[in-house]
Amino acid sequence: MKSKEIRKRFLDFYRKRGHAIIPSSSLLPEKDSTLLFVNSGMFPLVPYLLGEKHPEGKRIANSQKCFRSDDIEDVGNMRHTTFFEMLGNWSLGDYFKEEQLEFVFHFFTKELSIDPKRLYVSVYRGNEEIGIERDKEAVEKWKEIFRNENIEAKDIDFAEEKGMQGGRIFYYPDEENWWSRAGLPKEMPLNEPGGPDSEIFYDLGEELGHHDKEEFKDKVCHINCDCGRFIEIGNSVFMEFIKKESGFEKLPQKNVDFGGGLERITMICQEKTSIFETDLFLPIIKRIERLSGLSYRDKRKSFEVIADHLKAATHIIGDERGIGPSNKEQGYFVRRLIRRAVRHGNILGIDANSWLKDVAKEVVDIYKETYPEIEKNSKRVYNEIEEEEKVFYKTLKKGIKEFKKFRDKSKIDGKTAASLYQTYGFPIELIEELANENGQEVDVEGFFEEMKRHQELSRKLSAGVFKSGLSDGGRETTKLHTATHLLHYALKSVLGDNVYQKGSNITSERLRFDFSYDKKMTKEEIESAERIVNKMIEKDLLIKKEELSLSDAKRSGALHLPEENYPENVLVYSFSDSDGNILSREICSGPHVERTSELGRLVITKEESSAKGVRRIRAILK
Repeated sequence: MKSKEIRKRFLDFYRKRGHAIIPSSSLLPEKDSTLLFVNSGMFPLVPYLLGEKHPEGKRIANSQKCFRSDDIEDVGNMRHTTFFEMLGNWSLGDYFKEEQLEFVFHFFTKELSIDPKRLYVSVYRGNEEIGIERDKEAVEKWKEIFRNENIEAKDIDFAEEKGMQGGRIFYYPDEENWWSRAGLPKEMPLNEPGGPDSEIFYDLGEELGHHDKEEFKDKVCHINCDCGRFIEIGNSVFMEFIKKESGFEKLPQKNVDFGGGLERITMICQEKTSIFETDLFLPIIKRIERLSGLSYRDKRKSFEVIADHLKAATHIIGDERGIGPSNKEQGYFVRRLIRRAVRHGNILGIDANSWLKDVAKEVVDIYKETYPEIEKNSKRVYNEIEEEEKVFYKTLKKGIKEFKKFRDKSKIDGKTAASLYQTYGFPIELIEELANENGQEVDVEGFFEEMKRHQELSRKLSAGVFKSGLSDGGRETTKLHTATHLLHYALKSVLGDNVYQKGSNITSERLRFDFSYDKKMTKEEIESAERIVNKMIEKDLLIKKEELSLSDAKRSGALHLPEENYPENVLVYSFSDSDGNILSREICSGPHVERTSELGRLVITKEESSAKGVRRIRAILK
């Protein structure tokens, strides 16, 4: 069964069951500045999961383009990609667990003829700390479903410690069976929705020997094992909770959010052991074979990196809101994808001019019917890829030659890594990759320290700009900088939690604050934000400074800029009331006053557009 047929059958299946079929959203988020790319089908639907009415009704389905930058390093194990399609269906306060689990099982086993004996499921173990019990309701429904197929379905706990134990249904903790945009329950910010989930796994078969590898000899095998024997093909999230100060509360409506990876489902239906052997990748793989003169099976990792990365770059550039390679935000990942593809082409010995766009043309041919924008914008795709290839290819060979001078060292120091980046355009990830291939370590922390030193020097020489957008380190500038924290808090309070800082510029006379928001603020909203700030000033809040690891800072809920490259340890500033309640917490490196009463009174002087989806506020202190 071809991938097009699988996609069509999924949408037809849910259309017959009362679901409106909506188009895929852009890969580049329009309203959520916390996210560089849409990385799951549910992100565009968050307002409707929270209770807003969807114009198409309570039952929705689609196939959503997705990109996950976190998976770049995992590409090369036959089942991971950065770009993928998520087949999704949603119930927005309509049906719930019973209907959903029946739907998805029926689709897999009847519409796609997947053998039910090869299917295993996971459910939520529960968490006493957050007051949510194990998902017995899902367990009972799964038992009924398997019983109707004459399959015994024992429910098993702690398979990660004790193995399969003849089970079919397995309990797992938060790390495996809780889903929210922000990850684990403890990492979720306030007002973020989330819930337990139930994943479906397909058993590729013990006979393939996935668990026989040396690295797994002392580990038990279970459906969430990293060995690769079991592959997740679908996840039903029961989105019914929202995080509040008092803990987790029920949402006004019970939602279902299902996602199934088209690439993995296609792999199963086409009886392959690698997603790169399916029709979603095979034309690309064959093109690389012709260009290199090698077989995919000879150099799997390099073939998979090239195929995946150029597919992802083609979709990002070819998107209706597409963006090309650069050193900032989304463009940084496009550049990284293209340069890694060039690097692995070099490993395969491909020496043709402008060969990357030949591979990109195969991507366009595969997807042009499903996503017409990719063909419409194909000229832009080819031009951007070809230009980046030319720029990087010139320095790649020189850079690798330079890198070889350090192959006798056990560790690449930060200064050397920074030099490779500045001279040859090698991102730190490529430096790490080269070092790993040579059995070397890289002083990543030293690299960022060296880069920071260079950046600060450049700023002082060219514009005199200080940390956090400050023009100087004087008293008045410090006060205005402190006020931006209060303003950020006030804007989120008035306009919603989707508001995030996009930049700032502060002098001794005024502050300028850019934030994500897609419409002009009303007079009432401006006055409300101003009033909140001034109340916080009047309360004489204590401003506390802490030094935390970046991971601990993020776990604490500290606000931060998604596109910012932070060091391993950061400063976190918190504003607390007299009872010790934290009102605002942010990662920041600039100077601050000790108490809010030192600020005076904030006056917003102007609110205007800064860019698409970004507003700008100017304010002074009196």
